[in-house]
Amino acid sequence: MPNPLTFAVPKGRILDEALPLMARAGVVPDAEFHDKKSRALSFACEGSDMRLIRVRAFDVATFVAHGAAQVGIVGSDVVEEFAYSDLYAPVDLDIGHCRLSVAQPVGEAGETLPSHLRIASKYPNLTRRHFEGLGIQAEVVKLNGAMELAPMLGLSTRIVDLVSTGRTLKENGLVETARILDISARLIVNRAALKTDERVGALVERFRALVAEKEVAA
Repeated sequence: MPNPLTFAVPKGRILDEALPLMARAGVVPDAEFHDKKSRALSFACEGSDMRLIRVRAFDVATFVAHGAAQVGIVGSDVVEEFAYSDLYAPVDLDIGHCRLSVAQPVGEAGETLPSHLRIASKYPNLTRRHFEGLGIQAEVVKLNGAMELAPMLGLSTRIVDLVSTGRTLKENGLVETARILDISARLIVNRAALKTDERVGALVERFRALVAEKEVAA
């Protein structure tokens, strides 16, 4: 009997949008998955030998790239930040839309860019790449949350973070000044698993077909 297929999903916003699509693809977590009191991180799936693991978004990419999970769902921001060679993102799921943007205090917007900037972000690679393209050296202070506080407390002059409506930026006296990347959720797979386990390829085709159906309906 083959080992269970491990499917990694992120906690939070993307997961809420992904669950209905996953169900249509036959990936249905057991009841414990929806129990808010449960501290479990690994869950069985109904009617299959699949196992679902729920981890932080950045960790989804790591689990899949290293083959600990064979399939996962994560934002394209994570795929681009890590650029793992063993990771393949064959399907844009057309959910979880947002953008990765540069923001700074409202009163400083429009100022000439200096040759060196200190920027707070949890995306050091994408941040450096963006500013290198502008001929600017970016010193990235890595934060995992509360990014909006960094300029206010003098930790950085700008931030690079995910933006959806822009409301959080506005409430913290910041304004979006550049868009680095438009983001949507992707189905990701481990390249070796795709070649050696036909179940992975079958899942990719099921998700691909569901996205195509959605596009036709639209």
